[in-house]
Amino acid sequence: MLYSSHRYLLPFNSPRFLRPSSTSNLPSTMASSSLVLPSASLNHHVPFDAHDSLSLKSSSSVCFRGLKHGFQRLNLGKSRVSMSVSAGSTTAVDDALFVNYKPTTAFLFPGQGAQAVGMGQEAHKVPAAAELYNKANEILGFDILDVCINGPKEKLDSTVLSQACFHCISSFLLPAIYVSSLAAVEILRSRDGGQQIIDSVDVTCGLSLGEYTALAFAGAFSFEDGLKLVKLRGQAMQEAADAAKGAMVSIIGLDSDKVQLLCDAANEEVEEAEKVQIANFLCTGNYAVSGGVKGIEAVEAKAKSFKARMTVRLAVAGAFHTRFMNPALSQLESALSATQINTPRIPVISNVDAQPHADPETIKKILARQVTSPVQWESTVKTLLSRGLEKSYELGPGKVIAGIVKRMDKTSPIENISV
Repeated sequence: MLYSSHRYLLPFNSPRFLRPSSTSNLPSTMASSSLVLPSASLNHHVPFDAHDSLSLKSSSSVCFRGLKHGFQRLNLGKSRVSMSVSAGSTTAVDDALFVNYKPTTAFLFPGQGAQAVGMGQEAHKVPAAAELYNKANEILGFDILDVCINGPKEKLDSTVLSQACFHCISSFLLPAIYVSSLAAVEILRSRDGGQQIIDSVDVTCGLSLGEYTALAFAGAFSFEDGLKLVKLRGQAMQEAADAAKGAMVSIIGLDSDKVQLLCDAANEEVEEAEKVQIANFLCTGNYAVSGGVKGIEAVEAKAKSFKARMTVRLAVAGAFHTRFMNPALSQLESALSATQINTPRIPVISNVDAQPHADPETIKKILARQVTSPVQWESTVKTLLSRGLEKSYELGPGKVIAGIVKRMDKTSPIENISV
């Protein structure tokens, strides 16, 4: 999860996808060549939970083009197509397939905190991007583009929104960022030379929520399935937060070692249930600490004695990316188990261990672990840069990721493709 305090970054102001060889009888769903993802047909409104019978073995879906690394390159002309992929394959995949990846061009996707009223205005002008919002409307049951463009702001600042049609609390904010980020891919595609840029991308990653966006772009799952997972994930994390009260705070101006020492000092003064840990390794000088409310208060009280420049209490309702999220695991594991996941066509760097994974079953386990594990974003960006990354693109709302990259290497080119 990308938290709102990441706007306090200093010194900044703050696919086509894998598919089977047979392509006959594929209904056209979009106006021009674009994304292709395997997913379930969603012609009625249903929440995606542990009781869904959606095995996702076949479906209408959206897919991204730009296959590399020896995977089949699709020649779809100007048609956007749906596809179906068998979920019955048990072919073993070497999870280390991408271990020696050499990045040149990266797509980076934002997480929570990047949202702003007005996002989606550019997407509204591009038919292929607007179509993604239309598909999302069918799944979510409300006009997500309208709220992105017009607000109100409090909806975009909320992690969850009550949806009477689902008789449950369903996530709004996280789907809005997910859809908007993939819409940014379509905006880029519509520009001169955009498809060539997309085809050149050989690695992708995203910050917390953004990892789901990256996996969708890389063909690991369909747009629709990713959206349902994101919605379910937000709901499960909020329920876990309600069950065990926690909080988060960003520590500005310290390196990670000193933040760890600060956490250790705070933990000496609170009970086990209130202890804290680093939840987000964002970049040097900006780390999020997560844990019990009393533990967070102890961190805030001691921060100045550790020479922190400032602390920023985050506007979140829980201790995300820690053990406090354990209650969310069962729902998320069930949803992931029911989802068709493919080997990504390009490396997707995990938030959990800053490594790419190729085995679908491993990807499922990693995604479940993500909600209880610290986000290793700093290590991810450092590794990309050290391996020779030449150019990166931040796709979606905001410019937080560009700020992080520039903080780590001022000479590294990065371009924002906003919505």
